[in-house]
Amino acid sequence: MKRTPLAELLQTELERQDFHPRLPGYKRVYEAIRGAIVNRRLPAGAKLPSSRDLARELDASRNMIVAAYDQLQAEGYVESQTGSGTYVAEALPDGFSNDGSHVRYQFLGDAAEDDEAVSLSKRGARLTREEGMDAYEVQPLALSGKMDLLNFPIKTWQRVQNQVWRRDDVNLYDYDTTGGYLQLKRAVADYLRVSRGVALDADQVLITGGTQQSLDLISRMLADQNDIAWVENPCYWGAWSSFYANDLNIRPIAVDLEGMNPSAEDLASPPPKFIYVTPSHQYPTGAVMSLARRKSLIEYAQRANAWILEDDYDSEFRYAGRPVASLQGLAAEAGVPRVLYMGTFSKVIYPGIKLAYVVLPHALIPSFKTALYDLYRPGQLHLQAALAEFIDQGHFTTHIRRLRQAYAQRRTLLLAVLDRALKGKVQQVVVDAGLLLVIKLPSHIDDVALSAQCQSNGLSVRPLSRYYIGETDVRGLVVGFAYVDTNDLVECGKRLGDMIGAVLT
Repeated sequence: MKRTPLAELLQTELERQDFHPRLPGYKRVYEAIRGAIVNRRLPAGAKLPSSRDLARELDASRNMIVAAYDQLQAEGYVESQTGSGTYVAEALPDGFSNDGSHVRYQFLGDAAEDDEAVSLSKRGARLTREEGMDAYEVQPLALSGKMDLLNFPIKTWQRVQNQVWRRDDVNLYDYDTTGGYLQLKRAVADYLRVSRGVALDADQVLITGGTQQSLDLISRMLADQNDIAWVENPCYWGAWSSFYANDLNIRPIAVDLEGMNPSAEDLASPPPKFIYVTPSHQYPTGAVMSLARRKSLIEYAQRANAWILEDDYDSEFRYAGRPVASLQGLAAEAGVPRVLYMGTFSKVIYPGIKLAYVVLPHALIPSFKTALYDLYRPGQLHLQAALAEFIDQGHFTTHIRRLRQAYAQRRTLLLAVLDRALKGKVQQVVVDAGLLLVIKLPSHIDDVALSAQCQSNGLSVRPLSRYYIGETDVRGLVVGFAYVDTNDLVECGKRLGDMIGAVLT
């Protein structure tokens, strides 16, 4: 018989406790439940199983469970609601509290430790001041529906993976010491050379466990404490989090319709170690960096001995016009090897694949391979081999083509729905690329409050102002339309339009 989570938890507590041999059975159950409540593994309001069900799951007498419940209720740890059941109390006795203000984390028989005695480093406190995923990461517009991954050829992917697993190659079970599976690096190099105009050979490709790992590795290898990093303002939150974690000083650089736009003051200040940009589709505004800005940035990086970190996170999704060539390719033409090009498979395969790549100048390759191994012990070679086969067999380009078509249709549909609902009352930032759009709002609108209101009504949007470093009067909503079923998109677009219209009246 499968046990409920509470029964499993109590069984573990009963087995791990060194109870006195003469301690009655009901007292042991009481101590186990009380310990789970005090340690907040059973939160306020949690419903306990009926005494009959718990007795059956623990293979104990019902009288034992009833006696334990009675004592817990008498001491104020649980509350009984007639006809409904037994619940963990909101206010606990003995100075314990379910709001976390006076909770002491302890197991029964262990020494207690106050919350106040546990302190994070300054870096840790800064990183966790805001929960990045909840505050910044753009999610599908519809909270209530499932992520629509129907465009991903799951059966084809499974078949390719099975082909790899059937190989008699013991090397796929080991750590990787070469910077990535060679066949995958070759496939990435061929793809980037043709589709993005990146100047590279396969040995320049380093396979990482996601863009965040790429940024962390670059920061550790090329920057020292208190070095300066230029970032776009507004900016991708994962970049500034990584730079903060590596003790860099961040200098926000304004973004306009042509991308990053350093001021005279910025250019006259101490030069940065890094210049982080998303030139092909600025995150989150969607601006595309102009050719003049690209050339100017490359020239500045050469003079300042700075590294440009080009994050080309969703370049596959351009719906009109010719693809924008990479900054790295332009720099290579100018003879300036100062660009580290980053890309990811999480946008085009599926989010949890956690495979990305960095294209390095030749001089950095040996040291980065060593550091990648020493710091992260990379593996996932079966996954890398499957992805290489997926690309080589032509499934990757077919999948991207289908995705691009599907997302273009959803983007057009959402824009049309919002246009009808908003009737030109606000500006929609329309760019021919990406997986999100931005709705600009008047500066007097509280976009944080509006975002929270949308959240409570089943819509996932992010406030544009939160992506800015420092004070800003820019207001808006960042809306993701990928992974949303078409039917849901229509309904959610109408609902979003109505909610925006309500705050504008």
